[in-house]
Amino acid sequence: MRKVFLYDTYEGKKREFVPLTPGKVDIYYCGPTVYNYVHLGNFRPTITFDLLTRFLKAIGYEVRCVSNYTDIDDKIIKEAKKENKTEKELSEFYIKAYEDCLAKLNILPLYCHPKASEYIDRMASFIKDLEEKGDAYQGGEDIYFRVKSDPSYGALSKQKIEDLDAGARIDVSSKKESPMDFALWKLTDDDGIKFDTVVGRGRPGWHTECVVMVNSVFGKPLIDIHGGGFDLKFPHHENEIAQSEAHNGTRLANYWMHVGFLLTNGVKMSKSLGNSILAKDVLTRHTGNAVRLFFLSTPYRAPVNYTEEALASFDKIDNKYRTALTKATRKLELASLKPEGTLEEDKEAFLAALADDLNVANALTVFEKEIKNLNSLVMKKDSDLSLLSKTLHTALELADILGLAYPIAPLSEEDKKIYEEYQSARANKDFATSDKLRPILMEKGLL
Repeated sequence: MRKVFLYDTYEGKKREFVPLTPGKVDIYYCGPTVYNYVHLGNFRPTITFDLLTRFLKAIGYEVRCVSNYTDIDDKIIKEAKKENKTEKELSEFYIKAYEDCLAKLNILPLYCHPKASEYIDRMASFIKDLEEKGDAYQGGEDIYFRVKSDPSYGALSKQKIEDLDAGARIDVSSKKESPMDFALWKLTDDDGIKFDTVVGRGRPGWHTECVVMVNSVFGKPLIDIHGGGFDLKFPHHENEIAQSEAHNGTRLANYWMHVGFLLTNGVKMSKSLGNSILAKDVLTRHTGNAVRLFFLSTPYRAPVNYTEEALASFDKIDNKYRTALTKATRKLELASLKPEGTLEEDKEAFLAALADDLNVANALTVFEKEIKNLNSLVMKKDSDLSLLSKTLHTALELADILGLAYPIAPLSEEDKKIYEEYQSARANKDFATSDKLRPILMEKGLL
């Protein structure tokens, strides 16, 4: 198997990727809290992990990629009240909206797309175990994790407990033993959804949901890769690791990958800041391929700035790719040939780039080379059709690994007939007929 290097946030360096089980990779990345339409920045991790999945499959791995839906959350309860819906009705509506975007972005079907609400009893049992081990305690109306029970707390985010200030994203409560302790279960009597469990009537905290879903879906305490947006590194992923260390004696994943922010005017895109651009709206103005290219054009760990101008430029690039692939396909079809064979040296260079921590810039250089060569071969009257066939097949392979979708419907019998009439008219110097048919064929991409 080819060597792959990924940047591991936990170790703070690029490391050779060695799976727990030879030939198999398990990946989990945190999905959306489904209380509203998802903003464009939320899809950057989705596209990144989709690319990682496609690449690993292309080099021979069996990949199980999982991402969750957080459908139990105070934000959902608040929004459901506002819209006069149940929490389930609200979350199902926004899950459907999210999945519409997934389809437009050509995201591969996941191994599993678990919902937090489906694992409540397992979460409660997990929390009870932590209580019995002394790693969790009840404080007022909540059950908290005792952070001091994890001596390695802060290893992911490279922070020391004593240096962390209470407040900001950390819930402050006088019921806690320490400001750093975080809620595992809310024993609340409010109007929100509640569940009767072994730890009482209430609902789980966010940080517990993902740990339990990882353990449950994969059936083991340690997976290969866990990740999400850069903002999840602390406290969410740090808190996941703490619970896993306490409960299972593992850090939950061997590799931790974090994806950079999407910015608007240099500021992180966020619903709370009111600068969100909804993905569903962007995907009515730009192609899914253009959005993928927009994100993939910047190294996944670096921030990228949103502008309509940038996305419009990628629409043009997408159209350039589509036109080249379509014209090459048509030329082969008219010669009764199909794309087949691979330019192994080019594919090797492409895969080698992605093996270096998903270096898409270098991979795209190879893909651009194939597009350029396709245009050249299509324009030649007596082009090497065997080379055209290999180049097109290679380009389509590389596009698929990048997640770029270029469905090209086969030529109809009518189109073939018009083309034959055009060629016959030219041979017979019937210029009136050929001039009439030429614009029709150009519009169809046949000339």
